[in-house]
Amino acid sequence: MSILLKSILVLVSILGIIVLTSKFKLKAFIALFLVSLFLAFSTLPPETVIATIKEGFGSTMASIGFLIILGAIIGITLDKTGGTLSIARFILSKTGDKRSTQAMGITGFITGLPIFCDSGFIILSGLAKSFSARSKVAMPFMATVLATSLYSVHCLIPPHPGALAAAGVLKVNVGYLIILGTLFAIPGALSAYYWSKWMTKGKAYNHAEIETGKEIGEENLPSAFKSFLPVVVPLLLITIRSLINLADKEGHSVIARIFFFPGEPIIALSIGVILALLLLKGKTMEAMNDLFSEAIEKAGPILIVTAAGGMFGMVIKATGTGQSLGTLLAGTSIGLVVPFVIAVIMKTAQGSSTVAIITTASFVAPMLSMLGLDTEWGKLLVMLSMGAGSMIVSHANDSYFWVVSNFSDIDPDTTLKVYSSSTIVMGIVVFSCVWITSLFVL
Repeated sequence: MSILLKSILVLVSILGIIVLTSKFKLKAFIALFLVSLFLAFSTLPPETVIATIKEGFGSTMASIGFLIILGAIIGITLDKTGGTLSIARFILSKTGDKRSTQAMGITGFITGLPIFCDSGFIILSGLAKSFSARSKVAMPFMATVLATSLYSVHCLIPPHPGALAAAGVLKVNVGYLIILGTLFAIPGALSAYYWSKWMTKGKAYNHAEIETGKEIGEENLPSAFKSFLPVVVPLLLITIRSLINLADKEGHSVIARIFFFPGEPIIALSIGVILALLLLKGKTMEAMNDLFSEAIEKAGPILIVTAAGGMFGMVIKATGTGQSLGTLLAGTSIGLVVPFVIAVIMKTAQGSSTVAIITTASFVAPMLSMLGLDTEWGKLLVMLSMGAGSMIVSHANDSYFWVVSNFSDIDPDTTLKVYSSSTIVMGIVVFSCVWITSLFVL
């Protein structure tokens, strides 16, 4: 079969996922599975089809499974114990009511590091209404600041499933990605803050917007210090290990040996789980099992969809179309634009940032060397380009859009105008920062 026909079939498959998930509302896993079978049987030797599908699904699950489950346990525990609210109240006490939107943004950014954006927004939406009432800030502004601060890290930083799975596909160091992803998420969140502020300029505070918001007492909340530990300690351990590896790639120094195991992402997040469980008032086996059950229920669908995305990506890789396109684009100067644009198209069309990143990663992986992006820096910037693309645009086909709209009691038109437009701005800003950085490091 010619590479042209294979390329057409890959394109048809991607369009098939978009149509099945958007038009026919088919569950993402079923859509990915059916399309993967179609593409595999259409382009690969029959004897390799099952092996390719199993390898894609299994290798993705192996690389991200523990991390997603452990991250979910930390997030659920922070939610159930009031740790997230304690973090928010601590930040608000330092900023004051007049800067409540900034406090909300910082809270979303920090708690979004280990918590999925939809869960984080649900947890903090009541607090956002409370902040809106106390500071007389229009709820669309407050809600968008919270939503985009959570979203900025969700699209760029492990242990969020899209970034984590794509890092495995491109063989990117997770520690380095956390460091750079955090740095690049900051201008993204800031741009969304100022854009949404401008979009809601002149919009008056409306008491009806926050009538369901409730003040939450502080007497039952854990201390801010203990609440920060499950978030900060794992990230610090992973970051420290990665920074040490920069200076000592062989890992022979004493400090490298000390942080070798604690800085391993699985071990670091396990430590985070232990620190999170310390927040429980009644540390009974029943209480802990309830948390574990809820976390596993939360992580299950994410694991399955992410692994299915890896399965589809492995089939695309096996067709050889990515390598052929890389050869075609070799010598051009559009390297980082390719993963960015593909991720934008995938995200806008089918709604899932996770599926967009994983599919894009599998598509561009074979062409990295031809594009001159197969270095450590090149792969990291490709990852961030895909993350930026996966932000654009969160609208009505994205479940997170409806979480933001419904839990903020904001009508869809306003959500589309303020929140959705902010995701476009933040994606463009992040990619611009990535492109400027590439001029100095590539």
